[in-house]
Amino acid sequence: MKSENKSNRCAIKRTLLCAAAAAMLVSPMSAFAQAYPARAIRLVTEFIGGSGGDALLRLVMEPVGESMGQPIIVDSRPGAGGLVAGELVARADPDGYTWLGGAPNIHTVRPWVTRTNPFDTQKQLTPITTVAEPYLAVIAHTSVPARNMKELIEHARRNPGKVAFATSGIGSTFHLDAELIQMLAGIKMVHVPYKALQQAIGDVVSGVIPVSFTLAGQAKGFVNAGKLKAIAIVGEERYSEWPGVAPISETVKGFEAPAAWTGLFGPAKLPRALVLRIYKEITISLANPAVKGKLSAIGIQPRGMTPEAFAANIKSQQALIGKIVKSAGIKPVD
Repeated sequence: MKSENKSNRCAIKRTLLCAAAAAMLVSPMSAFAQAYPARAIRLVTEFIGGSGGDALLRLVMEPVGESMGQPIIVDSRPGAGGLVAGELVARADPDGYTWLGGAPNIHTVRPWVTRTNPFDTQKQLTPITTVAEPYLAVIAHTSVPARNMKELIEHARRNPGKVAFATSGIGSTFHLDAELIQMLAGIKMVHVPYKALQQAIGDVVSGVIPVSFTLAGQAKGFVNAGKLKAIAIVGEERYSEWPGVAPISETVKGFEAPAAWTGLFGPAKLPRALVLRIYKEITISLANPAVKGKLSAIGIQPRGMTPEAFAANIKSQQALIGKIVKSAGIKPVD
């Protein structure tokens, strides 16, 4: 009996020692994640202050900051198509106090349109989640003889190389959308790159250029006032403001729009516990009816992906955009 009791005590002792050892390994990060955040969080963005991207991030992050008990300070660092902001965050400590909010360009487009691409976002950043995705649209001047995508394609086919379209620049999501349509529909249009979407919209309103690929939210007022036509929605879902305007994919077989999300990233080696904590907070904010309503009012749909789905989306989008760039003959620049 004594031998049996001694054996039981030894077994219990070994169990306690193992549990203590495991606690020593797990508890530091667990405790850190529970205590996080202990100070303000810096959200570095590629968007100019007051822009649509800046506005949507502030809308989503306000309840996140309230929930986490610390302010989220938006630090606008525009430049080089998002590269300035991306490199800044990549150099930050992976402690959860520096986030990156931005568009797909440096993650999915830049690798194909620059000859030198030393910044590898898949190695130097950690995908956390998508935040939102704007409704993109094709708009036209009221004089254009087309009411929908089918009629616009027919118009372009009758006038090869004569129908011009505006975008926010070479290699932009809007440009890639237009190139994919031309490739699939077998038409040829003329690309006119602009530095700002608002300028392009203004020129379509005044008749300087007939067509533009743009943000539905920015064009909404002109369309609703009868100064522009809404020809098509670029994504899969119809825009609630224009329920009669069909997605391009309903007309152009095989059309898959390149992603236009705004995503959230951290530096490389951001601990998994922090990635999941941040993802959870963003998900809660995106489900908030007030946030959803405000985003909808500016033409944006909440769009949250898990960290794994987001990472997979970036890879698949890179492949899709590579095909479009090569087919369109877009040449990389220095």
